[in-house]
Amino acid sequence: MSFLSSLFGDSDQNQSSETKINWIPLTSLYQLDEIVTESKDKQILIFKHSTRCSISRMALKQFEKEFDLEDKVKAYFLDLIAYREVSNEIASRFNVVHQSPQLLLIKDGKSIYDVSHSDIDAEALKSKV
Repeated sequence: MSFLSSLFGDSDQNQSSETKINWIPLTSLYQLDEIVTESKDKQILIFKHSTRCSISRMALKQFEKEFDLEDKVKAYFLDLIAYREVSNEIASRFNVVHQSPQLLLIKDGKSIYDVSHSDIDAEALKSKV
């Protein structure tokens, strides 16, 4: 551990200890078919995150800190820089405009709620689940 990390903490370590979300990495187009099928039994959450954007990082950390719907939704996490094709297909398949960061709630194969940037709010999501 570096001197600065010991003083200020390691941001990756802090992030993992704060999150209450058991993220499922969204890395392939095939998973979108599974999400459509799964969403008939349980609502699906997709968080689209840009690893190059500080706004996205702040939105993610805040969302993870407030999230408490683990038993009500299944949560998928998309690194949209690494998996641009998947991100593009989400926009097309669920008929949403691509944003980053973006949160989608999928039910019965359709996006019933999507927000981006400062509108990403775990408390607001509760009213949709």
